[in-house]
Amino acid sequence: MSVRVYGINHVAIEVDDIDKAVAFYQDVFNLKKLDEGEGDAFFQIGEHQFLAMFEVKDKDPDRVRHFGLIVRDEQQLADVRDKLTKKYGIKLHPGFRCDFHDPFGNHIQVVDLHDESLVWLLPYQEVQKAGLSFTTPK
Repeated sequence: MSVRVYGINHVAIEVDDIDKAVAFYQDVFNLKKLDEGEGDAFFQIGEHQFLAMFEVKDKDPDRVRHFGLIVRDEQQLADVRDKLTKKYGIKLHPGFRCDFHDPFGNHIQVVDLHDESLVWLLPYQEVQKAGLSFTTPK
C-alpha cells in the first residue's frame, strides 16, 4: 500500500499570551475562530486546514522554521504589510514581500495567489471559488 498525502491538516504555533495572539491573528488575517480552551485556540485556514495556538511559558524564537499563508492578491498583501508595520510596529524581513516574526516569535511568510505555481494552486478549492484564471502571455 502506498501512502498519499492530501495536504496539511494544521500548523501549531506557540505563544506566550493566548488572548493577545487570538486578537492579533483575528485582526491581521480576519481568521474565523473554530474553538478555544484554557491556553489554546484554533482557527480555520482555507477549506480544510486549521491553525492551532498553544500558550507556553517558555518559547524559543523561530529561525528557519516558519509557515506560509496565501492571500488573494497584491492589494491584500499590501493591507497585511500596512497593518503589521503601522499598527503593530512589526519590521518585515528585507528581501521578502511579506516575511515577519509575529509578536510571539513565530516566523510567518505571506504570499499571494500569483506567487505560487499554477500546478500547486489548481487543487485548492479556494482558488476555484475565487474564479481566478492563470493564462500564459502570448
